[in-house]
Amino acid sequence: MFYLEKKKLSEKIDNWPEFYQAQAEQIQYPGLKAFYQAGTQSPETELNQVQFLALDLETTGLDASRNSIVSIGLVPFTINRIYLSKAKYWVVKPRSQLSENSIVIHGITHSEIEDAQDLSLILDDLLAEMSGKVIVAHCAAIERSFFNTALLHRIQEGIRFPVVDTMNIEARISQYKPLGFWDKIMGKEAVSIRLGDSRNRYHLPYYRPHHALTDALACAELLQAQIAYAYTESTQLGEIWE
Repeated sequence: MFYLEKKKLSEKIDNWPEFYQAQAEQIQYPGLKAFYQAGTQSPETELNQVQFLALDLETTGLDASRNSIVSIGLVPFTINRIYLSKAKYWVVKPRSQLSENSIVIHGITHSEIEDAQDLSLILDDLLAEMSGKVIVAHCAAIERSFFNTALLHRIQEGIRFPVVDTMNIEARISQYKPLGFWDKIMGKEAVSIRLGDSRNRYHLPYYRPHHALTDALACAELLQAQIAYAYTESTQLGEIWE
């Protein structure tokens, strides 16, 4: 089943509003059904009309089939404003053990998760926050795969949603491409499209990385800067989401 779900997760969806309608008719879990019933934006929607939600997950590792979500950060915003008063942050109990490496990266310790609640207890609130908004993430494949796997484990139904991936946008803006063999021999350095390095190109302030709420805020600010640099307020959503 998980192989099939992973395959479906990689399939391209050409019509997100139509996909949401179909899912709303099939999904059984009430909170997830309500998420799909809320629908999503049309790809023709101009960016100045879109309600975005920056999403960041910190995890116990990088493999969604073996690792787990340990914290979640959400920051709602538009291209002109960030709503910090409506930001959300949760530490959740992971299904897999914390590793020493992951503790060093995100700083969440065993004592912090000892009394943390399972994601299932905040799932309805999380889905409600996501409903009707366009999700934004940096390297969105991580958020998509971990969230989908987490739901499959808990409610036996997965989730798919369109995302604006600020890493992919930065790759297009900077004309990023991996270094070839001779480039490496010649000592050339590849352009970095990591979150912090991408922000530096727009002279955005430094934030300590790997905190889910701070990274969500950093991602929101980065998209605002990218749109101001490479797009316009009347650019259609379909040009930047995937």
